[in-house]
Amino acid sequence: MIQKLENKVWKDETGQDVPVEYISLGTRLKERSSASLLKEAELINSKLMSFKKRMEKLCEDVYRKAMEEYKAKPDGKGNFTWFNFDRSIKIEVSISDRITFDDLAIQASKEKLDSFLSENLDSKMEFVKDLVIDAFSTTRGKIDAKKVFALMKYRTKISHPLFQEALNVLSDGLRHPGSKTYFRLWKRDEDGSYKLIELNFSAL
Repeated sequence: MIQKLENKVWKDETGQDVPVEYISLGTRLKERSSASLLKEAELINSKLMSFKKRMEKLCEDVYRKAMEEYKAKPDGKGNFTWFNFDRSIKIEVSISDRITFDDLAIQASKEKLDSFLSENLDSKMEFVKDLVIDAFSTTRGKIDAKKVFALMKYRTKISHPLFQEALNVLSDGLRHPGSKTYFRLWKRDEDGSYKLIELNFSAL
């Protein structure tokens, strides 16, 4: 709720009424400024969402027309890059599959790998310890799937049952919850390099 100076009372975060004459000038400034910024931000967000939809449609039209001209069948992946006639504008479309692991699978696999390391930790297996630590480290509370897959590459090289069981648990806990499409637009500078026009569509 946006509070206005003409109101006799303002409500605080607890819902209590505060007479406007007790509101400091600094607080009044923050109220006006935050309301102004919110209004403009919501307008920009709305325009950006509309632009993303338009860009998505035009990219789809370009993709399908290109497939028609090349007499090729669309593969459904949609990953491609296209240019305007003089190649001063570059547009990229890429689809990234989301990969996650069940929390219980991560926990169970980590326990098995810890047991494996406690039984087999010698100079030959020291590198595995580093791989495990890296694979199960988190960024903002999330596991990096690429680091987990780096560990799984050693399935054929380490035959110990505990190690194999740990990787089996990870495989069973693998999930593909969906994919995300990224659109990027670049403009070519005078030196021939392309400069990205930052739009941050990925958050929309």
